[in-house]
Amino acid sequence: MKYIIVTLGCKVNQYETQAVETILQEHGHEPCPEGETADAVIVNTCAVTAESGRKSRQAVRALMEANPGAVTAVCGCYSQLSPDTAEKLGADVVYGSGDREKLVADIENALNSGTRTVNVDAPFERRIFEELPAGTFAGRTRALLKIQDGCANFCTYCIIPYTRGRPRSLPVADAAAQASDLDREGYRELVITGIEIASYGIDLPENPGLADVICAVSAAAPHMRIRLGSLEPTVITEEFCRALAGTGSVCRHFHLSLQSGCDSVLKRMNRKYDTAVFLEKAELLRKYFPGCGLTADLIVGFPGETEEEHRQSASFIETCGFSHVHIFPYSRRPGTPADKMDGQITRGEKARRAKEAKAAADRAADSFLRGCVGETLPVLFETCEGNTWYGHSDTYILTGAQGDSLRGLVKSVKITGIEGENLVGEIV
Repeated sequence: MKYIIVTLGCKVNQYETQAVETILQEHGHEPCPEGETADAVIVNTCAVTAESGRKSRQAVRALMEANPGAVTAVCGCYSQLSPDTAEKLGADVVYGSGDREKLVADIENALNSGTRTVNVDAPFERRIFEELPAGTFAGRTRALLKIQDGCANFCTYCIIPYTRGRPRSLPVADAAAQASDLDREGYRELVITGIEIASYGIDLPENPGLADVICAVSAAAPHMRIRLGSLEPTVITEEFCRALAGTGSVCRHFHLSLQSGCDSVLKRMNRKYDTAVFLEKAELLRKYFPGCGLTADLIVGFPGETEEEHRQSASFIETCGFSHVHIFPYSRRPGTPADKMDGQITRGEKARRAKEAKAAADRAADSFLRGCVGETLPVLFETCEGNTWYGHSDTYILTGAQGDSLRGLVKSVKITGIEGENLVGEIV
């Protein structure tokens, strides 16, 4: 069977797509060569916003049109929420955000016998973490390791708890074993991911925390550097930072889930911190990881956000000194409390605020990049253009340097300048 698989959404979805590919290839199936018609098309969907749902439906239709007669499978968060819609699109196999092994089996059944299947469970009834293979793409220098699924934060703008269920965790020993395997396969960076990794371990015996699993993974994979996925600020404590810094392998880059730089908006979002706490956590990370890159997500135009609240939020970007901020205009998501809130803001106004917030983010990023010039940074090289190799520094800045055959190598680079949003330098 020749297949095409498309992923929308977050790193967890990317990880799960890699896992599905691994299972498909273990069953003897192959990626469809470019220009040929696939026997099966698979879309791993996203539902984080209404726009994500629209793009998911669009991807299904486009693949079906380009591959007439192919078995069509839809999985992920959008089909978890709206299996009927996925089925009406013409999908032969409809799954939600679980049971990847069964998904592959039912794709095979649909191909062999024409059997159509809808298999979508109730996410809040899930109690076991679905362990999947990681690090599937040959030749890549970085691998993903999913250690957690589910979320119980119930932020007012977010639908994800209803698509993923309560927090569930991969046991520490299993995470360490997978990391060890990836280390032996030659990967040099391991990205630790999950839906809400700050809640890691609350469902496990003895309640190990995120720092415990990171330390175990680091010890099991001595040749890999460890990069963390998105963190809730509440997990960052003195003890947490001390433990991570002690590994010697955790990258100096932390993506913090900010969402707003205004306390009153954070409260309406049902976030569990205010800006003073957030700033305290940022400074704690800088204490233990000097020169670290801090990135964040920021939503503009949340329902009821006043002009003053918007200004406070944009100003906070520069107060924190982020190295990069993802700016998102608020997108209504039916089924969330925020969708029913008064004070919904027009598309044009949200676009204006996003532009202003991005300007603040660009100034902060430029300041961070200028501070890197003259520094020596470890860079994991991944791609080559001409005789210039590119890779990410431990602070997660794309960095270029000239050299020969650097793929998969970590080299110390003396930063000599800035090119756009990237750094350039010379290998020491």
